[in-house]
Amino acid sequence: MFPLLIPSLLAALAGISIVVQQALNASLRGALSSAVWSGFVSYLVGLLCMGVLAVASRDPVPSAIVAARIPWWGWSGGLFGAIFVGLAILLVPQLGAARFIALLVAGQMLASVVIDHFGLLGLAQRALDLPRLLGVILLTGGVVLIRR
Repeated sequence: MFPLLIPSLLAALAGISIVVQQALNASLRGALSSAVWSGFVSYLVGLLCMGVLAVASRDPVPSAIVAARIPWWGWSGGLFGAIFVGLAILLVPQLGAARFIALLVAGQMLASVVIDHFGLLGLAQRALDLPRLLGVILLTGGVVLIRR
């Protein structure tokens, strides 16, 4: 059978969870009258969930030696996550879920082809070829159609 079927379905589920998360965070923003506190609550619940997962998986806590070998930029994922969540909380009510996600995916695609092409942030280098370029162009066209 198709070897990437399960990972592909899980990736689609991750995409669904992003839309649901942003809709819930936007509603929470309205209820709390604060984008900052909505983001804080979102991260707090996420932190608690990851803590439960870490305990349930019985993964050992990484040693200080391992942590010291991580490049400085390796620790900044949470910063970019906070930027994403904060901007989503502010923009989903203004743009709507479909337009926000279309623009989000377009930004992700553009950044990902640049990161892949140059092999940035520790990822393997994958050249930007014609099929990938056509995918970016088609995705950009989809964004234009969705935002109307």
